Amino acid sequence: MKYLNIDEAVLKDNGAFYTAKEIAGQPELWMNIFEKVVTEKEKITSFLDDVLKKTKKIILTGAGTSGYIGYSVEGAFQRRNKITTISIPTTHLVSHPQDYFDSELPTLLVSFARSGNSPESVAAVELADKYCDECYHLLITCDPEGNLAKYSFKNSSYVFILPPEANDKSLAMTGSYSGMLLSALLINDIKNIYTLKATVQTLQIYGNKILGKYLKAIKDVAYLPFKRTVFLGSGPQYGTAMESHLKLQELSDGQVICKNDSYLGFRHGPKAVVNGDTLVVYYFSNRKDVLRYEKDLVTSMDKGNKPLFQIGIAEGVLNDINIDEKIILSDESISISEEYLSVSNILLGQLLGFYKSLDIGLNPDSPSRSGAISRVVKGVIIY
Repeated sequence: MKYLNIDEAVLKDNGAFYTAKEIAGQPELWMNIFEKVVTEKEKITSFLDDVLKKTKKIILTGAGTSGYIGYSVEGAFQRRNKITTISIPTTHLVSHPQDYFDSELPTLLVSFARSGNSPESVAAVELADKYCDECYHLLITCDPEGNLAKYSFKNSSYVFILPPEANDKSLAMTGSYSGMLLSALLINDIKNIYTLKATVQTLQIYGNKILGKYLKAIKDVAYLPFKRTVFLGSGPQYGTAMESHLKLQELSDGQVICKNDSYLGFRHGPKAVVNGDTLVVYYFSNRKDVLRYEKDLVTSMDKGNKPLFQIGIAEGVLNDINIDEKIILSDESISISEEYLSVSNILLGQLLGFYKSLDIGLNPDSPSRSGAISRVVKGVIIY
């Protein structure tokens, strides 16, 4: 058996088996998630119909990678529900709950957690129930045995458990991240769930294209001698850039220093980080009104220090953008909603991290030689 075109035995010898298998298994996982959401359609609909008519604010939360999901889905949630929606990591909620919860403001807290065992995960929902007279909970998690999945919520709640294969065994979150992200988007549009099958099928096509046609190109880029990387994304892709920056940085055990930003934000000082040791990764929007700003930024890269290499991923053909490597997902005019691209695009960041980890002699399944990072955060004291 091969994963990412590497024999299973070789992967195991290099401590890379689980990461490779979990990255490669995502397209199949996405359809399994769709089917599970469909089976729970009536229960999810009943829960949302009840709580959303009372909700005045939606908070999307999680720790680390799980916290980045909200940045890719907050726009979709706000447009769909016409309710103010913000993404706030649990690491903010725990230290400053009074800044985000209001006793008189009925709130829906949407929590994302791979295991649900991070110290901040349970603390955040406890504080939500303490500071809000009415706080409803939607939990999207990969572990039915996690502390968060077993938590007794004060008010109405719904726990959506992803298929077992989403619960990554490796340190880095891969299938769990894209799976929870897709789950949130599907649940948010639950009343149109049957029509979304075509979107999930398109995501599978895009994912398999990245894992097939572009796998060698991505590997070649990862093996370049860059020491820092910048990931750029707009709107939903900003969340993708955030998660990609963490993925490469943790899988390289900090040997590659990473940064993320929006295209417009990057001009306001952060662009100074670019030098001859820098890889720049572009996540392009499929919206023409957004893409014009992104193209302007790419053009501006000709001024100032030049990066070592530039790679971009887009749904459609980009003939007027001049960069070193382009990953084009579709040669047709077919397009999916912008936020769904976040699900398949994250494969680029994951693969760069995986291959760079191998390139510098680390074990992707457990890349931290010092033990500074672990699968579940340790040592956090909740006061």
